[in-house]
Amino acid sequence: MKREQRYTRVLAGVNVPALRSHNAALVLDLLRTAGEAGISRLELAERTGLTPQAVSKITARLRAEGLAAEAGHRASTGGKPRTVLRLVPSAGHAVGVHLDRDELTTLLTDLAGTVVALRRRPVDLGEGAGPVLDAVTEEVRALLTDGATGDGGQTGAGEPPGPGLAPAPAPVLGVGVAMPGPLDHHAGVPGRVTGFPSWDGYPVRDELARRLGLPVVLDKDTNAAALGLALLPEAPGSFAYVHLGTGLGAGLVLGGAPLRGDRTGAGELGHQTVQLDGPPCGCGGRGCLEVLCLAAVARGELPEAARILGAGAANLVRLLDIDQVLLGGRVVLGAPEVFADGAREVLAGLGLPTPVAVATAPQAVAVGAAWLVLAPIFGQ
Repeated sequence: MKREQRYTRVLAGVNVPALRSHNAALVLDLLRTAGEAGISRLELAERTGLTPQAVSKITARLRAEGLAAEAGHRASTGGKPRTVLRLVPSAGHAVGVHLDRDELTTLLTDLAGTVVALRRRPVDLGEGAGPVLDAVTEEVRALLTDGATGDGGQTGAGEPPGPGLAPAPAPVLGVGVAMPGPLDHHAGVPGRVTGFPSWDGYPVRDELARRLGLPVVLDKDTNAAALGLALLPEAPGSFAYVHLGTGLGAGLVLGGAPLRGDRTGAGELGHQTVQLDGPPCGCGGRGCLEVLCLAAVARGELPEAARILGAGAANLVRLLDIDQVLLGGRVVLGAPEVFADGAREVLAGLGLPTPVAVATAPQAVAVGAAWLVLAPIFGQ
């Protein structure tokens, strides 16, 4: 899909004309990665290959739209100090939704991906699309109305406090939804979600867009998390985000961009067969990595679960020659050292030097879901 078409889809109904330009996206992304320190027009020209005149016109439009602002001045090698520009994160917002098998997380981020409001509540994916999407609709509307948290104001470690948050400011550019796969991210339709086949073919994206009156983007939970992690300044060029929670999957990033596959089938790590005569899996196979790993977790044998997870990570390293393995998900975050050490031991035992780390953000999937909306704005 052409980048211009992606902007049109994501920003439909939002009056941000300056964002409909490829060159503006390049400039905006540099403003984003520069952070509060900002970046000068001369640096923007050097790093984009645009002429200083073109950069001046683009930044003037961005400032007029409220997307960029002056961040002070920086000494130059000669002449007057250079004016430094920065992104205005509050100029736009996105909703991120993590629809897990047993829990619904909704949050609001600004243009920089900073969480400004969050809500959580239990759900049961087995209740079917109608009741579950009722809950999603209710939570998103509440999030945008009052910015309060769910769970009686209880939030996890490192999350923003709920009480006293102001109502969500405009504009809200759209809603990103991340849920278990398999699914078709082009059509916005889930497939036979493991354990919940009734979701197969339900028009989740279009139905939520109708209910909310906002653009909606749908993707797998692991893809969303990988996208958000790939946009961090310190992100390696290629990595696998291995997520262990209510299921097991991976988000793959190669050359700085998520690898989804034409049918959104890339990264189905949990359904690799690793034991030909193993126990049956909800996907229809036997001896899948997911069913073996979750069984070890259920028995309380976390070192064994970590060893199984490490075997899957080793398969990815051998297949893709990635720079890093990042572990995440609620099970991993419950015992991060156990899983990181276990995976490292497996890789080391196979002579694979690829580093293993834990993605410690508790809401990596929901934040990544918001980036499904924001990333095209920055040309990502």
